[in-house]
Amino acid sequence: MTAHLTDALLERGWVVDTTLFSREDVAALRVACEAEWRDGKFHEAATGRAEGQRRRAEIRSDSVLWLDEARPSPALSRYFAILDEIRVAVNRQLFLGLHDLEAHFAVFPEGTFYKKHLDRFRDDDARTLTAVLYLNEAWQPENGGQMRLYLDEDCTDYRDIEPEAGTLALFLSGRFWHEVLPARCPRLSVTGWFRRRNESLPW
Repeated sequence: MTAHLTDALLERGWVVDTTLFSREDVAALRVACEAEWRDGKFHEAATGRAEGQRRRAEIRSDSVLWLDEARPSPALSRYFAILDEIRVAVNRQLFLGLHDLEAHFAVFPEGTFYKKHLDRFRDDDARTLTAVLYLNEAWQPENGGQMRLYLDEDCTDYRDIEPEAGTLALFLSGRFWHEVLPARCPRLSVTGWFRRRNESLPW
């Protein structure tokens, strides 16, 4: 089930999949995300980590809700189970030593964005593989909100990934710059990062 993912990650470091999560899986996650949003449980996203965290709306303007794997809903249990299958498969073929997953719901209200960045803190290289699952039913290109994944070091070659429900994007966190283009209507996703224990990475 995951061989095509690991093959692509081994070959080029990124992959987009539309097969692992069923329509029912995605619908359940969307309902859960929308319910938490209505209940006011999200907070404005920040940049940096620990004491260095700051809200910088000129860089990112989304809101997030961190997920607790120890107390998941049925929808999130399914999400965590599938992501763990990916972790095991990637470790088996790519030897990345992925240990755990941190994840959050992300909501981009109309007009919000996230400027070009890496998913790796300057002083911590634990985040190794990024996984973004989109929850937006019947999303159209004119709605904006695409993730622009830069494929080269100069950030001249890129692929725009539509945030359509059931689309899962995986890429090496410290290697690929990316951004979220301005959304023209509310955009929902689950974003996760597989982490490893050791600090030195080969790229």
